[in-house]
Order: sequence, then structure tokens, then C-alpha cells
Amino acid sequence: MVAFGKKLKERQIQEWQGYYINYKLMKKRVKQYAQQIQLETLDRRHVLKDFSRMLDNQIEKTVLFLLEQQGLLASRIAKLGEEHEVIQQEPRISRIAELREAYRAVGLELLKLLFFVEVNAVGLRKILKKFEKRLGYKFTDYYVKTRANHPYSQLQQVFKHVGVGAVVGALSRNLHELQENQQSQGSFLSIYDQPTLPLQDPVIDSIRAAVDRLTNSTNFLNFLGKHALIVDEELPTPVDEHVGGERYHFMSLSLNLANTFLYMVNTYIIVPTADDYSTSLGAAPTVCGIVIGAMAVAQVFSSVYFSAWSNKSYFRPLVFSSIVLFLGNAMYAMAYDLNSIWILLIGRLLCGFGSARAVNRRYISDCVPLKIRMQASAGFVSASALGMACGPALAGLLQTNFKIFNITFNQDTLPGWVMTIAWLLYLAWLSITFKEPSREIEENHLPQQSNTVNSALEKGLRKPLLIGSEDKADEDADQDNDDSEEAPEESRQPANSIGAAYRLLTPSVKVQLLIYFMLKYAMEVLLSESSVVTTYYFNWTTSTVSVFLACLGLTVLPVNIIVGSYISNMFEDRQILLASELMVFVGILFSFNVIIPYSEPQYICSGLLMFVSAEVLEGVNLSLLSRVMSSRLSRGTYNGGLLSTEAGTLARVIADATITLAGYVGVSRLLNITLIPSFFICVVSIILTCYTYNSLY
Repeated sequence: MVAFGKKLKERQIQEWQGYYINYKLMKKRVKQYAQQIQLETLDRRHVLKDFSRMLDNQIEKTVLFLLEQQGLLASRIAKLGEEHEVIQQEPRISRIAELREAYRAVGLELLKLLFFVEVNAVGLRKILKKFEKRLGYKFTDYYVKTRANHPYSQLQQVFKHVGVGAVVGALSRNLHELQENQQSQGSFLSIYDQPTLPLQDPVIDSIRAAVDRLTNSTNFLNFLGKHALIVDEELPTPVDEHVGGERYHFMSLSLNLANTFLYMVNTYIIVPTADDYSTSLGAAPTVCGIVIGAMAVAQVFSSVYFSAWSNKSYFRPLVFSSIVLFLGNAMYAMAYDLNSIWILLIGRLLCGFGSARAVNRRYISDCVPLKIRMQASAGFVSASALGMACGPALAGLLQTNFKIFNITFNQDTLPGWVMTIAWLLYLAWLSITFKEPSREIEENHLPQQSNTVNSALEKGLRKPLLIGSEDKADEDADQDNDDSEEAPEESRQPANSIGAAYRLLTPSVKVQLLIYFMLKYAMEVLLSESSVVTTYYFNWTTSTVSVFLACLGLTVLPVNIIVGSYISNMFEDRQILLASELMVFVGILFSFNVIIPYSEPQYICSGLLMFVSAEVLEGVNLSLLSRVMSSRLSRGTYNGGLLSTEAGTLARVIADATITLAGYVGVSRLLNITLIPSFFICVVSIILTCYTYNSLY
């Protein structure tokens, strides 16, 4: 394992080494505290006071250097401003271009300074975690709360970025004016007299993105993007960002998002009619669980081979996916006239084998530049949510019955035929417009030292200062004596098997994957059995079931807007996590049919509560997972996204199998029998969340 202290040292800018926090010294001090407390030669108050003073001194050293460098940058900008005044009197194109480059050089120096802040922030967060782990004191909350807003604390200088904002403003204004002068000489308008337009300059964009990531301002886009669980390295290397810009192609990204949307439509378009289709082929209505779940069964395997395939190509897996989905939907539609439940199931299995969500996720992770990766991740989640709502809604519109050349088109077969045509059109669009990213850039690109800091900053600055969770790869590697040891190169490599990936998971991450399993199980039971349950209890038609499911799907984005923009700014993620788990539990509890006659308001309200709470839980859970998973799970075949996909898919498989097995007991008992596993898994996840609550940040 690579020691965190070693990685931290490697990321330091050499000429500034004396101004970084001394992580190695503080780690040794923590070890001494632990030994002295064990021997009872020190008391708790002395340890807290001494370590707080040490942290204060380290932060003060860093902040004073930060302020000094900001002053130097301000002086350089002031001198460039004098030259700017001269150019305004006698404008020359060549001189304007030179001055713009000089301002950009200052911007690159500011990027180095922000990278300096980021490395120190990560080091502080890690040493606080180590202190709590070794000594058992909950120190982080106390330290941050007492220092963040205190007038004498240097910590607030890092939080507020007042000097950085002033430098960014000065750079932006001068670059904007020079750009205007170069494009339209002779204009008498100031930039303040014109509508506010963003300055299109890569250096300024990089600086703003860096500041935003450093402050970790939570908003809807960030919250939604983390649903995709595209894990980034905590202290990243610079190559990936450079490569991402070269490999990015907007139409190819759009095709990946379209694939995500169509696959989710394909998954849920059959849900309202699966029980009727099963009955028309001579099977029990509850066989709909196997029909719906067959797609998830195949996806368990397809996720792995598509993830491996995406190491070599993105285009070929998408072509294969489209062809398999075309054939699978055609078989699903033709099963009615062939009167074969086996053709129906094989068709759904083929659809599952065409699941390319792993490719879609990998394309965003590997080929989309960092500055728009969060938007692309949010697009991935939005496409999934929209597909989930459109599938049942589309099924509700396909209420017709006719024949053409002895081929039946009705509410059971039309979902298959519609998706067959959709995938055929998608395949044509894919063949014409997709651009395969170049692999040579990724393999051969060797970045220059001058670009290292800037690119690393592009990729870094992701974590909130002093607030985060442990990275198992770092924690296991970061023993008290391994700063001086040479770490093997293979320990930096991504996991090469599911087992290796599993071993990188901390106990708290395993609990969060269990939570993900639980919520996916509960949601799948609600959605898959809705047609059977509502027909038995309320005599709902296919159109009514479709409307109900579409309304559930349409809650996804509004709920995420509320949580991402408001609730997550008022409460910690772990508080929202536990509260939403409890609300899922309440929703499951009220869904049971006991004592009183089962009514539509009870079913709708309990189902809505459970589904919405599960959506909130999914968002917060994946947001936490994206921060706490090992950086070795950010790349390779067996990545964090694959692990979460497998956990969710396995939950769906078990849920759909439970529905079918419960059908043998009788439809009258189906609801309660399928809710019992949800109930117990939810109780276990709540207990484990409470047990690991203090390790969740």
C-alpha cells in the first residue's frame, strides 16, 4: 500500500516544501500521545490542548505563506495594470497579446497556490482522522467549530478565500478588457456597461472550478452528479485531465446519455403489462417478477464484461449493446404470437445482456473533461430518472389491439415493438456520429513538469476542508513507519478482480453498499408488483398503473433539487442518511396489509413515502460513497461504479425472484410476504448505520 504521507510529499511543490503542514511530525506526535495515554502519563485535556496548539501553529505557517504569495501576485497584477494603461493609450495587437499571456501566467501561479491549499487541506483532514482513530476522541467537530469563525483563527482565511476572490476578479476584468480591445478597437464602452457575459478563458475557468471544489459548495448539480458514483482520486495525477480534453466529443457523450435513457425506458416500459402478458401465455400473474427480473439477472454479468470491454473501446460495446437489445425486444414482442413464455424470458435476458451502463459511466469518467464532468454525471442521472418515468407512461399510451400480417400489436407486445424500432434508430445514429476516443493519447502522453501542478489542480481540490471520510487504501498503508519505505508500484494500480475491489472497502463503505442494496430491493418490490397488487386490491387498469408509476418516476428530479439545493446545506450527509432510512422504514411499515381493510390512500401514500425517501437515501448514500471509496476504485474494470451497480442489480434480482416465489403462496399474501425482507433488511441497515455513524462524514 502507498502511504498517504508519501503521496502527500510527492504532490508538494518543491520550492514551497517548508511551508506545508508537517504531516510526518504530527503523525509521530499522535503516536506519542497514544503511547503516553496508554501508560497513563498524560490526561485527555493536556493532549487536546497540546495537539490543538500544534495544529494552530501549522495552519498559521501555511496561511501566512498563502497571504504572502497573494501579495506577490497582487503586486504583479498592479505592475501589469500600469502596462495596461499604456496600451489603452496606444493599442497594438502584438502588445495586447503579450499582456494577455502575462496575465495568464499570473493565473497559473494562482492555480499553484490553490493546489498548495488543497494539499494542506487533505493533510489536515487525514491527520484529524488519524488522531480520532488512534486516541478515540471526537476532535474534528470541536476543532473546526471553534476555529472556523473565531476572529483570531487562521483557519477562516482558508475557508473564505477573500484574497483569492480579489485576485480572480482582477485577472478576469483585465483579460476581459484586453479581449474586447483586441476584438473591437475604438469602442468606448466599459465591460461594466455591457451585459454580464462569462469570460471564455481556460485559465480563469480552471481557477473558478478550483475555488468551487475547494469550498465544496453543495448544489443541485453536484448532488445529482454524485448519483453516478464516478469516483475521483483524492490526490490525482495530471495525465487524466489532459487526456480528457483531447478525447471529448459532444455527440459521443450525447449518444451515451441517450443509451442510458433508452435502457431505462426499456427496463420499465413492460412493468404495467408484465402480469397480463404472463397470464396470456398461460403462466401465473406473479411470473411477472421473473419476466421483469430476467433483465437484471443478465445485467449482473453484462456489467462486468462491458466494464472490461470499455478498457479497449467504447464504440464496439455500444454497437453490440444496440444489436442485442434490438433482438431481445423483437423476441419479447414475438413471444405472444409464438405463445411461448420461454421466448419472452429469453428476450428479456438478451435485453439485460445489452446493458451498457458501465460503458456510459466509464465514458464520462475517462473522456469528459473535469470542468464539465459534473454536468455530464448529472445528465447521466437525469437521463436515468427521465427514462424511468417515461417507460410506464409510454406503456399507458399503447392501449390498442390490431394485427398486421398475422403479427399482433396490443398493450403486451407494443412495448417490445416500440423499443425494437427505438434501438434500430439509435444504432443508425450511433454508426454515423460516434467518434471513438484515441487510446494513443492516454498511453503515450508524458506531461511536462510545468503542466503538472496546473493539471493536478484541474483534477484535484474535490474534498471539503477538514471534512471527509477515511480512504481504506490510505489508512491501511499509512502506518507509523512507512513514510521512509519505498511503496511498490503495483499498490497504486486499480483492483484486478471483484475480490480485490471488495478488500479495498472499509466497514462503513460496506454498510453503505448494504443500504444501497436495501433501497434498491424496496423500490424494485414496489414497482414490479404494483400491477398485480393494485389489480387484486383495487381493480386498477393498465393505464392507471402506468400513471401511478410515471408519477413516482417524476418525483426523482424535484426531490433531488430540494435535497441538493437546500436540505444538504442545512444538515450533514450522515444526518440526512439516517433520517431517510427511518422514513423508508416508516413507508415499508405502513405498506403492510394488517387489521384494517387495505385502501388506495394507504397504498399510494405509503408507496410514495417509501419511494421518495429511498430516492433521497440513494442520493445521499452515493454522495458519501463517492467521497469515501478508495482512489484505486476510481479507474479500471472493477471500479466503484461497477460495485454499486452490482449491488443494486443483485437487489433487483432477489426482489423479482421473491415476487415470483411468493406468488405460489397466493396473490392475497403477496404484498406482506414481499415486504417482510424489505422490513428486516431496513432494520439491519439502520442498526449498522447507527453503529458506524461517527465514521460517516
